[in-house]
Amino acid sequence: MSAISIGQAAVLGVVEGVTEFLPISSTGHLKITEGLMGIPVDDKAVVAFSAVIQSGAIAAVLVYFFKDIVRICKAWFTGIANREERYHHDYKFGWWVIFATIPIVVVGLAAKPLIEGPLASLWVVAGSLIVGSGVMWAADQMGRHKRGEDDTTFKDAMLVGSSQILALLFPGFSRSGATMSTALILDLDRVAATRLSFFLGIPALTGAGLYELKDALGAGVDTAPLIVGTVVSFVVAYGSIAWLLKFVAKHSFNAFIVYRLVIGTLLFGLLGAGVIGA
Repeated sequence: MSAISIGQAAVLGVVEGVTEFLPISSTGHLKITEGLMGIPVDDKAVVAFSAVIQSGAIAAVLVYFFKDIVRICKAWFTGIANREERYHHDYKFGWWVIFATIPIVVVGLAAKPLIEGPLASLWVVAGSLIVGSGVMWAADQMGRHKRGEDDTTFKDAMLVGSSQILALLFPGFSRSGATMSTALILDLDRVAATRLSFFLGIPALTGAGLYELKDALGAGVDTAPLIVGTVVSFVVAYGSIAWLLKFVAKHSFNAFIVYRLVIGTLLFGLLGAGVIGA
């Protein structure tokens, strides 16, 4: 018997689609929503379900950035076959994405019991939302926003890619928040930081979704809720991506920082009052 109904799956799909690429923590919001709906956040089937519906949001990135992805892949394959093409930034960037994904894969596999157990607590989510807000604020203040996407280097990709580990271990920190903050500290402008966050998230989140699919099905999550949650997250995420890129071109991250502080504080209050379980 599935722990998640089709209606709940649709709600969680909306939450995933809205929050996956905003620096406010999709995992945190999913766990909060699950807690409010009485769904056990540390249940293996629920954890697996959350990972699988991320694939809908990732599919939205693939569609939205299709031309960019094709260009990068073409340059990468061309460079593999032709040494003279290896100076091209897109060829190098293709390798950087691969290498930058390795740290989170290693940590994800090694720390899986912790991620699905003690670290899945809503207390961790609340604390991570607040601490992550401080990191985002500091990064936005420190960054000089003087480097564009074409100025990214291997060092940038590795540091930004590795920062995803923070969100992996501490749900609520936000993968987008961690990667964007790191990129800002490295003096990338907000649009470049956001786009880099998107590209580096594709292999990590896709891999996590595929890896968890067997666990989701094996743990008792029905196929129908998985499909509904994934499709809804795709549709909503596509709109969220388009909005975010326009927003960061003209605004700072202050609105997200304030929102995270409010949600984190509210969550602490709800947990302390026993309104929702951890």
